[in-house]
Amino acid sequence: MVHRGKTGLGFGVGLAALGAVCLPGTASAAQNAAQPATPPAQKPATGQPVSILPAPTAQPTPAATATPAPQIQPAPVAAPVPTPPAMPTVLPVDEPVMAWPVADAQALLAVIEKVDADGLIPADYEPAKLRAAIAAGPGAALDAQASKSFAWLAEDMRDGRTRMQSRLQWYVVDKDVEKSSISGVMAAALANHDIAGTIAALAPTHPDYVALKALYVATPKADKARKLIQINLDRWRWLPREMGKYYLLTNLPEFQLRLTVDNTIIRSYRTVVGKPGKTATPNLAETVQNVVFNPTWTVPQSIVVGEGLGARLWANPKAAARENYKITKNKDGTFTVVQQPGDGNSLGRMKIDMPNPHAIYLHDTPSKALFNTPVRAYSHGCVRTERAVELGMTMAILGAGLTPEQAVQYSLSGKYTKVPMTKTFPVYLTYFTMATGIDGKMGKFADIYGRDVPVLASFAKPREAWNGQRTTSEKVIKLDNPL
Repeated sequence: MVHRGKTGLGFGVGLAALGAVCLPGTASAAQNAAQPATPPAQKPATGQPVSILPAPTAQPTPAATATPAPQIQPAPVAAPVPTPPAMPTVLPVDEPVMAWPVADAQALLAVIEKVDADGLIPADYEPAKLRAAIAAGPGAALDAQASKSFAWLAEDMRDGRTRMQSRLQWYVVDKDVEKSSISGVMAAALANHDIAGTIAALAPTHPDYVALKALYVATPKADKARKLIQINLDRWRWLPREMGKYYLLTNLPEFQLRLTVDNTIIRSYRTVVGKPGKTATPNLAETVQNVVFNPTWTVPQSIVVGEGLGARLWANPKAAARENYKITKNKDGTFTVVQQPGDGNSLGRMKIDMPNPHAIYLHDTPSKALFNTPVRAYSHGCVRTERAVELGMTMAILGAGLTPEQAVQYSLSGKYTKVPMTKTFPVYLTYFTMATGIDGKMGKFADIYGRDVPVLASFAKPREAWNGQRTTSEKVIKLDNPL
């Protein structure tokens, strides 16, 4: 999804790229000690994401009797980044009418006639009516038509042509609406007499948008692949135009996660995502609040009650201890079951907290063999991540200012340790069925959740007016079971 740095990026250059922050060789040793053994990594092919970490070094794991467990002290950190206030899900429609000189209206017409290069449809913006208004000369009719054509085009370039009812499981709230109001954009375009530049400035800045756009232009109109490219161009417009300096991005149909700095992949990780159906992973844009080393897992009541786990463990305390659970009987007679840290914990050795109503998060897993399967849609919604301890340590360094030594110590301690983020670190759970893969090549990915169908249908129909809706009205399903 994002372009990589140069293939020759070495450890020293990686330091510079991250502001002289990276993990020493002990990071890989820490991961090996903290997780069950995994198959040796394959040598990355040309064009693969380049590691900012040195190759793992074979170091023996210290015996528990030889060295006492480290005494974990909280790292000195600044105040956590506050959770931003919830954005309104519906906004007033902003389509002003302004005075349009003929020259600016002619420039707008020229932009509309070429907007197919971005996968938009010129006819949506009424070029014939605009042409007639231009011919009639300046006045109220030209002002009304040029303002309407500009507003519709600016809305679609900023937010996407596909309306919310056709974006299945799309819970991303795009903040570009606040940053680039149509009134402000139109006023700036008319003041600068730069209609083309103002519209172009609303398009996504991500390198993959540029790559898809080039492919779209080069693909013959009769080729069925062109429709697939078109809807994935639109999906980029559904996301924030600026994604942040540091961010995580996972393309659900590709089963891959990227750790990204300045739109360049630093590391990539295979993922396991939700099974199709009620446990399909939704599309989200959230902010990492904490990295948790050696997490606990509070077992959902669907398992505690539905599968009889609570009653079984309460009746057999030895089994509870053997299986690493703590069970509490509540006043109302229900049970709370919490799985303790350890290699067998369902969340593995690392969890990334990103508060959201769906209870979705990224985490490690003891079931690492699933990362070797080609189609990795097995979870109950959360995103399982390979080499998760490595990812967590890197994020704790980048996003919370930990030293490599602290990150290694927290990982090896075996104790629950929460590291609050002090920098904004977004996470994007995206859905692209045509995109640049981690091998650097543009490719097609299976529509595992059937989310292409309504988007394709929306492009086959005339443009629908934007009603201010910013997120799907589908019911939120809380997916809190990592098993």
